[in-house]
Amino acid sequence: MTSLSLAAPSVPVTRRRWLWWSMLVALIAVAQTWLVSLTIDFQASRAQQRVDATTSAVAGALRHRLFVDTQRLSALADSRQSAAAWRQEAQALLLSQRELLRVELRDRSLKIVDALDNPLHKPLFSDFPRDQLDFATQNACLAARRAGQPQYSQSYFVPLGNGLGEEVMDLCIARVVDDRLGGYLVGSISLASLLESVESPAVANDNEVSFIEGDGTRVVRTGSPHGAGVFVADRVVNVPGHSLQLHLDSASGRPGVIPNLTTALVLGLSLLLFGVVLVLAHDVRRRAQAERALGESLAFRKAMEDSVLAGLRARDMQGRVTFANQAFCDMVGYAPSQLLGRDEQAYWPARDAAATEGGQGGAGYETEFVSSAGRRFPVMIHESPLLDRIGRQTGWICTALDLSSQRRIEEVSRRQQDRLQASARLATIGEMASLLSHELNQPLSAIASFATGSINLLDEPQPLPVQPSLLRQALERIAEQTERAGRIIRSVQDFVRRREHERHAIDADRLIDTIMPLVRMQARRSACRVEIDVEQPTPTVLCDRTMVEQVLINLARNGLQAMEQVPPQVDPLLRIDVRRLDDGMVEFAVSDRGTGIGDEVRAQLFTPFFTTRDEGMGLGLSLCRTVVEQHGGSLDFDNLLDAQGRVVGACFRFTLPAAASRDDPLPVEHPSHA
Repeated sequence: MTSLSLAAPSVPVTRRRWLWWSMLVALIAVAQTWLVSLTIDFQASRAQQRVDATTSAVAGALRHRLFVDTQRLSALADSRQSAAAWRQEAQALLLSQRELLRVELRDRSLKIVDALDNPLHKPLFSDFPRDQLDFATQNACLAARRAGQPQYSQSYFVPLGNGLGEEVMDLCIARVVDDRLGGYLVGSISLASLLESVESPAVANDNEVSFIEGDGTRVVRTGSPHGAGVFVADRVVNVPGHSLQLHLDSASGRPGVIPNLTTALVLGLSLLLFGVVLVLAHDVRRRAQAERALGESLAFRKAMEDSVLAGLRARDMQGRVTFANQAFCDMVGYAPSQLLGRDEQAYWPARDAAATEGGQGGAGYETEFVSSAGRRFPVMIHESPLLDRIGRQTGWICTALDLSSQRRIEEVSRRQQDRLQASARLATIGEMASLLSHELNQPLSAIASFATGSINLLDEPQPLPVQPSLLRQALERIAEQTERAGRIIRSVQDFVRRREHERHAIDADRLIDTIMPLVRMQARRSACRVEIDVEQPTPTVLCDRTMVEQVLINLARNGLQAMEQVPPQVDPLLRIDVRRLDDGMVEFAVSDRGTGIGDEVRAQLFTPFFTTRDEGMGLGLSLCRTVVEQHGGSLDFDNLLDAQGRVVGACFRFTLPAAASRDDPLPVEHPSHA
């Protein structure tokens, strides 16, 4: 019985070994077959490449040879020598170009005037009349006359007796004398001789070279062997008026298997044996590494279990505890020996045990634990299936988080939040009051000034004719400043509440035109000049109009006040510049010729309630920076220096986002010149 029980497991082991050996043999067979196939395909590919390269070389040589023939025949056609000298020159050309069998001189009606045959070849039309084989030649000459350049005819066969003959094509060149057609020169070229003239001995010994028709009919053939029909290549040789299809058929057949089989087998077996050794060595090394990694993993897991603050607990499918880390034991107040292997959980409240101990998976849920001391505390439970190495569920793994501290922190945070909200409401009321008192001062001052001017006009003993218009203008200004004061109140309320402001696309000069009455009024009191420079075309910005106007007024007012105490030799000038930037922003610059900004003031310049004047509240620049930053821009400043490095004023710059285009969906306000 014992021997049977020990021998039984050897059957599947033996089967696995045979399976591995069968796979190894199959792998060797596949590898050998693959190597042999790759070798054969590689040699076949190389052979085809050689045939393609040879065909391209022969085609290039043919084109060059035909080009030379065309050039030399064109030179002969343009010759103005006597008939005897012309015949001598034509005779020399026929001797030098062996593929040129005949040269004819024809008049304008295509009748032959003079003709010479190649002395090294039998006369071309000795056995067959020329006029019966003249159709293709006449068509080529008519084409040459129309095109104004030499033209080749279609190839045709000229019988030479005894069943032999020549495949010939004619080159016709129109002779032009004093811009008039003087006749034609016709050269007859042998296609066989043409192939032989460009075919090297190596090409002729290994390949069959021929000209074929479009339907595959062979016209001319050269080369000693017959092609095997395995490695073939075709090239089209285009000449004016005709196209020759060159066909090259290699005498070599497909590469054999026998010469390469031994090499492929030896190489394949060597590589496979070397690979088996590498696999065995790699397997031994991986086993040692796996053992070390397993030991390290167990030690690492134990360290993590002991250091993690969350409670970890595992149960089998019957609900018995199979694992609990130290944090879980400390949480419920039980020792590991009191938990492991037990299915009765004393830390679960009786009313929740049935509902929550059922092995929920996925999302976490909250419940309560009861410690060994009887203290109830909230916990967050996350349970997931516990799987073995083959993916089969063996139980549940649970993570328990004690929420007692979190509940206490949430309660403290809620009380602090209530106190902060109360303090924030009080601070908001104070900030709103300060901003309103500061920002409404300017429109109210303007209203008072216009009202005083109107009263003075009414008190004139003899009213002038222009007084009604001045009074109307003053009343319009009062109404405008009253509306402005209302907008300031609404904008300041939105500003204090930190709500999203209503943005509009508005031209930059419109913003400046709106504030200029107030700026010029203060400039007259301060004896200062004001200059405006707006880049053209006028940039359009996307902003809260009222708040940006307030920024411009604050910066302009600060610049004018800074120039009230300048020396008499200084020309007090307030300058406002507007220009586009490359990053899609528009820059506004307000510069003055005052005393500049000292180093001791720089660090606190934008601090709320910081001011260097007795009557100021110190909120203007702080408000300006906040408004600009809410628009996505930035506000900065710097002193202006002269050539000697002395401070001659200050410049405040801020940026606003440019409107996308004139087609911006937001409403665009344009200056009105009413």
